[in-house]
This record gives sequence, structure tokens and C-alpha cells, in this order.
Amino acid sequence: MSYVVYKGATVYFCENVYEPAEDSFLLADACIEYIKDGSCVLEIGTGSGFVSSVILTNKKNVKLIASDLNPYALNCARKNNVDVICCDLFGGFKQVKQFDTIVFNPPYLPTEDDERLGGWINLAFDGGKDGRECIRRFLAEVKQYLKPDGDVLLLISSLTGPKEVIRLMNNEGFNVNVISDEACFFEKLMVLHGCLNG
Repeated sequence: MSYVVYKGATVYFCENVYEPAEDSFLLADACIEYIKDGSCVLEIGTGSGFVSSVILTNKKNVKLIASDLNPYALNCARKNNVDVICCDLFGGFKQVKQFDTIVFNPPYLPTEDDERLGGWINLAFDGGKDGRECIRRFLAEVKQYLKPDGDVLLLISSLTGPKEVIRLMNNEGFNVNVISDEACFFEKLMVLHGCLNG
């Protein structure tokens, strides 16, 4: 098992789990900036628990729960002291309107059938043919679980079609801003901050 130290958090990761990378760091930094002390937070698709661990290390009195489908990720996140449940997106949550902030680093890479990776790690990358398959499902449900003044922090790539993702978020009632971005080798990563209208 390997580990990374970031913003005071020591986070372990293991085989079959997405290793924290540029997208993880960018999203974690945005979470530190935008999540308020005392918030109730949900991270969808936590993987190793890296982002959740950074939040818990840097914010005070945060109530945080995370989810993932990958059994290796669930074990890894628990070793990182993240309260995590096994479910697909919001499948394990019955109580609605409970979270101040919902955080998601989705599988966002456009992926053809012959490009799919084997095993559990494919869940971290495979965004469907346009890179937005999982994002569409997330956005169709997320409002049900946010408090009336809640917000979303969503990591996407220039390969995902940012204008289309923002349009999808607008259609679901979110005011959207790009709050941080970073150019990488073959893409530009960005964090979208969506606030509910009204």
C-alpha cells in the first residue's frame, strides 16, 4: 500500500483504486476553499478517500459521508478514516435535502467500447462515448439530496465538453462558475461550482 501527503492529510491508496493525481488535488483545493466549517458533505465516488480526507483534515466540524462501488476503494477509504458506503451514485441514500455540499470527481473521459479498461479501475475513467454518461445521471438526481441553498463541486475535463456540462447543470437549476482550472498534458481540468437558484 502506498500513500500521499497533501494539505496535512496522509492518504493511503492501493491496487485497483484510482491513485490521487492532478484532478484529485485540484478538487481537494476547491473543497478547502468552498466548503464551510460545520457543513454536511457528501462525496460521490470517493475512491481512496483522498478528497474526503483532505476536507476532514482542513475543515472544522464537518459531517462527511462518501460512497463508492469499488470494493477495493471502500476498504481503502475506510483505512483513511472516511465513513463510506457501497452504492451507485445516490442509491444508498433515502433521506433527501440533507447535504450542504456534494462533491464529485466523476468518470469523465470519453470512452469507446474497445477503450474500456478491465476490472474495477475502469469505473474511475469510463465516462461513456461523450464523457458525460455518469454526469447526466448525477445531475438528474443531485438536487433531491441538497439543502435549498446547497451547492455542488464537480470536476470535469476539457474532453468532457464543459459547455455542455454547464448547460446540463443550468437546466437542473444551478448557477455555474468555473472556480479553478489546470492545464495538463492532453486536457484542461476544471472544477465547476454549482449553486441552486433561488
